[in-house]
Amino acid sequence: MGLTVTEKLISAALVEGEMKKGQRIGIRADQTLSHDVNGIMSYLVLEAMGIERVKAELCVHYIDHNLIQADFKNADDHSYLYDITSKLGVITSRKGSGICHQLHLEHWGIPGKTLIGADSHTVAAGGIGMLSIGVGGFDGAMTMAGEPFYFKMPEIVNIRLSGQLPPFVSAKNVILEVLRRISVKGGVGKILEYTGPGVATLNVAERSTITNMGAETGATTSVFPSDDNTRRWMRAYHREAQWVALEADPDATYDDTIEIDLSGLEPLIAVPHQPDKVVPVKEIAGLKVDQVMMGSCTNTSLNDILSVAHILDGRTIHRDVDAGLYPATRTVLRESIQRGAYEKILAAGMRIFEPCCGACNGCGFAPQTDGVSLRTGPRNFLGRSSTATAQVYLVAPEAAAAAAITGVITDPRDLNLKPFVYEMPDVFSDDRDLFIAPTSEPEKIEIRRGPNIRPIPEMPPLPDAINGEVLLKLGDDITTDHICPAGALYLPIRSNIPEVSKHAFKVVDDTFARRAHKAGGGIIVAGANYAQGSSREQAAMVPRYLGVKAVITKGFARLHLANMVNWGLLPLIFVHESDDDSIEQGDRLSVDTTELVEGKHYIVKNETQQVDFPVASPLSQIELTAVKAGGVVNQIKNRDQ
Repeated sequence: MGLTVTEKLISAALVEGEMKKGQRIGIRADQTLSHDVNGIMSYLVLEAMGIERVKAELCVHYIDHNLIQADFKNADDHSYLYDITSKLGVITSRKGSGICHQLHLEHWGIPGKTLIGADSHTVAAGGIGMLSIGVGGFDGAMTMAGEPFYFKMPEIVNIRLSGQLPPFVSAKNVILEVLRRISVKGGVGKILEYTGPGVATLNVAERSTITNMGAETGATTSVFPSDDNTRRWMRAYHREAQWVALEADPDATYDDTIEIDLSGLEPLIAVPHQPDKVVPVKEIAGLKVDQVMMGSCTNTSLNDILSVAHILDGRTIHRDVDAGLYPATRTVLRESIQRGAYEKILAAGMRIFEPCCGACNGCGFAPQTDGVSLRTGPRNFLGRSSTATAQVYLVAPEAAAAAAITGVITDPRDLNLKPFVYEMPDVFSDDRDLFIAPTSEPEKIEIRRGPNIRPIPEMPPLPDAINGEVLLKLGDDITTDHICPAGALYLPIRSNIPEVSKHAFKVVDDTFARRAHKAGGGIIVAGANYAQGSSREQAAMVPRYLGVKAVITKGFARLHLANMVNWGLLPLIFVHESDDDSIEQGDRLSVDTTELVEGKHYIVKNETQQVDFPVASPLSQIELTAVKAGGVVNQIKNRDQ
């Protein structure tokens, strides 16, 4: 039986287990990726482990998220990161070089290799034919130290593309269509593999847009084959010698198949506040727009910038619209200047920001109160823009540019413009000076540590019985942004757990942190797909720090489950989902956790309502043992003592 691209990638990296669906496997990380928000936790862990030099084939760190230096915090953190990465043997980007996922795609991504990154959108590298998986900072540290990354062998879904995208319908609409069909939880436990004749019509940047937002389906990752388009991309970035062909065998089999005819797609839009609430743009055309944000790792490659410039050429941004652009990388910025696109965009009245994540994670360019913001980023979670009442819609760059001109949501095809045709450069600017090589004399490095960098809090072992108040009763699709907020006010303190914990669940209940502290901890109850979104392990660490011992839900997002194991927070799932209805916030629950056993049903007693109900944990025995010890972090400490 032939192999899929996914199976070829996994088998090449497999160091433990077998490729059997649902079995725990361990893979080697050829490359690792970290950035200035989640990376600090990784390097604090490496220091605590006594690691002197990283052991993965290539480790790259990016400074691209926290670039609003409103006070000392970000600047101090960056000094620490420059020092620790140089000492440990990690390549580091200069500030303002660009967004990590696009930069990695341009300069370091290699087909057939494995990339483990401390960011959920690491999966963007699937567009170049890598097995790229997002993890929390702790797992990122472990892979940098040479340890395997463990996960359950996923199902493999074939997304078969045919046809070719019509004018003004770019690649963003492909992944919006996937989200429309399978939802924000439809990819959980799966890898999305793209095949079919339509693949050949997409360049690597377009493929990366699709794999990037595959994270929003809950998928472990998404992958494209490596073909002649991949080879051309690598040649343009002076790396053709690293190219390898990679495709599925003709007799490869998949667990499911989704057919998408690219020719039949139209401009789509995700309405607030989830990326899967997708409708055609024409259905809500005419809605007044206050802000347009073009940027993020998803949608500001060169073809996006040139397409926007084509639409804005000779036109003016509407007087009621605040429009801003975040180019993906300095290379993209230089190429757009050389092609005259930058002048067209500036002349139209667009604000230009430095190449960084910026507004996508709430660091700047926040919308007005109750503002309608059209964004080309991957997420429109409630409050992510830093304005709690904003209504954020996700669109492709063409629809964003059209709205910027007209002042209302507009189908870009209605502008009656000549279609834009993108021609990728034969050679891009050689911007290797974007990166700083690590020192060859690590013993001479003195690490600077600002006061915002705090030690990792102690996480006590799980007690033999959990008895506590239901501190929060939540619904489905709670995101990591709900648990640990994004934005310019909170990202600089992300690695200062005592400080950031004060803002836990701020978006849904501003009293949570105070109540949890007063109660001495407790239990959280939620619906399906709990903690979808980013890789931020602080979404597990913060409740744990506040004394929460367990979270009971109808289901968890993959990334968050791994973070709960690392930091000793017990995940439990209702055996009967209807039992969720019997619980109210403020109820007192108790459960015996003397022995944590894989597959066991535990009886939770609702002492307030005088009812019992069964729960189970989705974890393996190895993972349950780690939780009982207070997390993998404690197991590592105990092992090294």
